[in-house]
Amino acid sequence: MSENTPRLASYLDKQLPGAYQALNAYAEQVNAAADRAGIPRTTLELVNYRASQINGCAFCLDLHHRRALSYGETEQRLSLIPVYEEVELFNEAEKVALELAEQITRMSVEHPTPELFARARQVYTEEQISVLCMAGIGINAFNRLSILSGHPVRKARS
Repeated sequence: MSENTPRLASYLDKQLPGAYQALNAYAEQVNAAADRAGIPRTTLELVNYRASQINGCAFCLDLHHRRALSYGETEQRLSLIPVYEEVELFNEAEKVALELAEQITRMSVEHPTPELFARARQVYTEEQISVLCMAGIGINAFNRLSILSGHPVRKARS
């Protein structure tokens, strides 16, 4: 966001802390469901990272970059997410998760396709697909909150 872009006078999470706590609780439930369903945290972070890229949320990109690395993701793979379909570094399940993230994020342009869900069923259970969809919905909400609030990216400590 440029410095000329109007922002809210205060962060949304500070103005409505109960709503923000509910959004965090949603994310915690999605994470717990992913753990129960056997979805790796790295896969969830790929979903979060890709949606944040598409939405242009600097705060969330920074946060999910650090989280992905903490779960064992590599810098190389993170840097290649925009072209994941063109490289052999992502397995089919990860590619499907990334495509779900893209289509959920871009639903105003085109809805997720039946073909994508058919592909998803080849590598995920219905429960896992639901978790990935809920993760995509959640990160889109966080992206919008952070963008509207103008949450700053803080310089990393050395």
